[in-house]
Amino acid sequence: MDFNTFKDKMYNNFRLDLHSYKENQLKRRMESLLSRMNMGTDYEKFYKAISTDREMYIKFLDTLTINVTEFFRDTNIFKSLETKVLPELLQKKKQLKIWSAACSNGAEPYSLAILMDELVPGVKFELEATDIDDKILSQAMAGIYTAEQVRNISANRLNKYFRKQANNYYVIESIKNKVKFKKHDLLLDKYGFGYNLIVCRNVTIYFTRDAQNLVNEKFSKALNQGGYLFIGGSEMIFNYKSYGYEKSLPCFYKKT
Repeated sequence: MDFNTFKDKMYNNFRLDLHSYKENQLKRRMESLLSRMNMGTDYEKFYKAISTDREMYIKFLDTLTINVTEFFRDTNIFKSLETKVLPELLQKKKQLKIWSAACSNGAEPYSLAILMDELVPGVKFELEATDIDDKILSQAMAGIYTAEQVRNISANRLNKYFRKQANNYYVIESIKNKVKFKKHDLLLDKYGFGYNLIVCRNVTIYFTRDAQNLVNEKFSKALNQGGYLFIGGSEMIFNYKSYGYEKSLPCFYKKT
């Protein structure tokens, strides 16, 4: 079985669209994983393994999704969110609808929940957090983090929103309860609508240009007029005007 046949079978049987990932990056990751599993480049053997062994399939998903994140990642950009973007949105509507797409271990949506709790304490809002990886979603719902993962959080916020136990930090229940986690595939699943803010950072850089265009178009349709798309510092939407966006601030695109 060659690599393209493997991708076809993953789409047909697992509903994973590997054809929409950048070929070279994906192949490098796959070859590294197969090497660690002592399978050489035997994609047929690997396919049979992930079809029958749940743990092997989870390892494959971990390879596919780069689950590296932390609270308030890129502090200067999050400061723009806190002091400019969210206050602008809250001037129009107090009860925002927010989506943290490809949320990884939950640090991002919990960061958003903390900001909202500070800006509009006591006001209810919708905060959805989604990812393709069941394992990482379970970690996110647990809300347990290392000192390295909370390094960008001020001492005041740590004391207010976390409970320290041994060497770990636990998100308090009132913040955990503000986030609704669920499984979602950006490439294949339906999108919601009526969002005031969509956060999807450092994810689409692994997709092909066609897949990026598709996702950006779907994000635009999911946003309300005046809503914002918040992307990663290493990403850029070159054709943003074709989706009805204007470039507002670094990493922020406003739907006009």
